Amino acid sequence: MKGKTLIFALLLMTSATAAFAVDGDVKKNEETSKIEKVLSRLTVGGYGEAVYSYNMYSDNYLRYRSPESYKDDNGHGRFDLPHVVVMLGYDFGKGWTMGMEIEFEHGGTESAIEIEENEGGEYESEIERGGEVALEQFWIQKSFVPQFNVRVGHMVIPLGGTNMHHLPTEFFGVYRPERENTIVPCTWHETGISLWGRAGDWRYEAMLVPGLDSDRFGRTGWIHDGAGSPYEFKIGNAVAGVARIDNYSIPGLRLSLSGYVGNSFSNSLLRATSEAYKDVKGTVSLGSFDFCYDAHNVIVRGSATYGHLTDSDVITKWNKGRREDSPSPKQDVASDAYAIGIEAGYDIFSQIRKLRDKQQKLYVFARYDSYDSMYKTEAGVMKYEWCGRQRVAAGINYYPLKDVVIKGEYSIGLMKSPYNNEPAISVGIAYAGFFK
Repeated sequence: MKGKTLIFALLLMTSATAAFAVDGDVKKNEETSKIEKVLSRLTVGGYGEAVYSYNMYSDNYLRYRSPESYKDDNGHGRFDLPHVVVMLGYDFGKGWTMGMEIEFEHGGTESAIEIEENEGGEYESEIERGGEVALEQFWIQKSFVPQFNVRVGHMVIPLGGTNMHHLPTEFFGVYRPERENTIVPCTWHETGISLWGRAGDWRYEAMLVPGLDSDRFGRTGWIHDGAGSPYEFKIGNAVAGVARIDNYSIPGLRLSLSGYVGNSFSNSLLRATSEAYKDVKGTVSLGSFDFCYDAHNVIVRGSATYGHLTDSDVITKWNKGRREDSPSPKQDVASDAYAIGIEAGYDIFSQIRKLRDKQQKLYVFARYDSYDSMYKTEAGVMKYEWCGRQRVAAGINYYPLKDVVIKGEYSIGLMKSPYNNEPAISVGIAYAGFFK
């Protein structure tokens, strides 16, 4: 009897152990399934650039004040990581999605030491934006139908060709095109609300975002630095509107129009309270046309952007009167600026069957840019002729893979007399794509 009891107890223990093992496997499989479901909705990607340039001209901070003195100066080389970005996306389901881009610009922090021209060549620390890294995008989107989507958060402003298409695989040169990158923020990102959609061959986008800060306007970049903030927040005393429309009716061709309007003078931390400034708005108006043709082994891209700033003479006077510790550059600001340019490349590997079958590409390209951040000035505002220039470049883009590109180019900045031309040789490697 005792033997039978013992055997029965052993059988119960074995059954219980087996049951626990089966239950554990079920729970483990359920957890694995949950993880797989989450990962299936997660998107991970990014882009990055590593470059080297040898500039065959003087980098002395006085080279524009007395160009003849620096005509025969030695050149200088520079290594850089212009942009390294991690992109994350998640699909919550039922039309709700999230997108995020974290950017490490020039290797990390957004503070830098520069030799300041206006301060007798002193070393000066400049902060472009509070924090050590830049959150270039963070938005949540609700998609109702392809023709209508609502996006709220921090987003790229879709003005011009470079802001909308700024990945290193979307332009030929080692660096982003100078034309737009000089006179407008690039990549320009703001916190706001966006309505967008696509119907057939048309895509549209309309946004409401904070206005620019006229305190940070200057001569070399016009309104470029007005989108940044040295504070832990973005000033929102003024709201601006942005709109863009794209057409894809012709196969391989995209045609785009975009515009921006917003006041800037009231959008600073220290606002003018004097009665003399009550009607000063500092309205920034921008219009841009850009296009891209990609077919028959040829890529041609181009853009034309024109901008106008009201009250630029008052803004110049106000900025120059700011305190020494103000983040304003305290410079003359133009009323009008422009930037135009075009680049074209041909894939010579398309004529070599073995390389074509491997999906490798080698574009030989040329680029022309013309821009002037002080194209027109009001009375009392000094016009700096060296702010306007043309730039010609030629080089190659080799794609061993779709998402990886090796670049090389020779360029020359063609300056107005009496300033010295600025030739350079640049090479770089970049990637852009999604890992999952």
